[in-house]
Amino acid sequence: MINYYSECGYIKEALELFQDVKIKDKVCWTAMIDGLVRNKEMNKALELFREMQMENVSTNEFTAVCVLSACSDLGALELGRWVHSFVENQKMEVSNFVGNALINMYSRCGDINEAKQVFKGMRDKDVISYNTMISGLAMHGASFEAIKEFREMVNRGFRPNQVTLVALLNACSHGGLLDIGLEVFNSMWRVFSVEPQIEHYGCIVDLLGRVGRLEEAYRFIENMPMEPDHIMLGALLSACKIHGNMKLGEKIAKRLLASENPDSGTYVLLSNIYASSGKWKESTEVRESMRESGIGKEPGCEYYRSEQQDP
Repeated sequence: MINYYSECGYIKEALELFQDVKIKDKVCWTAMIDGLVRNKEMNKALELFREMQMENVSTNEFTAVCVLSACSDLGALELGRWVHSFVENQKMEVSNFVGNALINMYSRCGDINEAKQVFKGMRDKDVISYNTMISGLAMHGASFEAIKEFREMVNRGFRPNQVTLVALLNACSHGGLLDIGLEVFNSMWRVFSVEPQIEHYGCIVDLLGRVGRLEEAYRFIENMPMEPDHIMLGALLSACKIHGNMKLGEKIAKRLLASENPDSGTYVLLSNIYASSGKWKESTEVRESMRESGIGKEPGCEYYRSEQQDP
């Protein structure tokens, strides 16, 4: 029942049911921790794990993975390290399930070297192991290392999937490796039988934008088999501001502002593009238009690369 309530989003009811259980075994504790993690209640999940330890309830690998997931989301590196030590001290087998969670936790919490050590120590790596490591390396700007792991993955007979190729393209984007990025994108279907999705197209747009090939990026968007999303257009708009292309930036911003849910970040970026070009009147008009539309400036709205941002 705890699982059922959690999966339906009734986390309050799940907690009440959990509290009513008089004798809680590790399955019960783990189900509740997992439910909290699934419902993004990360702090509560960690509190419950600490309580579980105080009650001397034994832990299995699934519990450890749930807690590591919470640590990843919260950036709780020290607790993640403690869980890692706990797993080793309990002589718990570090399966791929646990190993992949450790790589993800260390990568997202900022300790890429420890993530690499965990990855190196895994005997039977799978596709998820490689995907997680490549994603972590990309996140930390280690583009060439990410490419090296990708090549090792292919040489060992693993078949890359959509997740692998998003991670690899992100690595190319963060490193400004245009030729390699285009080669990877063009080989997706031809070599790996993976049809590019909007995330893959978005990586190429971001990469072209980073290296200043703005008009080429816009033509790439125009020739896509699907409509671009606001993240893709926003990333290119941000690149227009960085590289000082007011004409294209204005064109993209107007396209974004004509959408159903215009974002305050679009107004701010367009205003800044005008201001950096000395067009103060237009800059002021854009900000006034934002106020008239009832859209307030939100913290951190001046950039769009939230999903592909460099560390």
